[in-house]
Amino acid sequence: METTSRGKYWAWFFVWLVIIISLLIWLRQWFWLALPGTLTYFVKAMGIIDDNKKEDQFY
Repeated sequence: METTSRGKYWAWFFVWLVIIISLLIWLRQWFWLALPGTLTYFVKAMGIIDDNKKEDQFY
């Protein structure tokens, strides 16, 4: 089993977290635009989903 560094995913998660908090403070009606980035990088940082590797693709 390979071990991969997930530090970059944590960094991107915190960037998106700052964005979503900023949107909640100033532009509440637009905060949902940052949800996909925040949730995607949180799940990747936790190791729940893996990177999309070439051998995993079906085409």
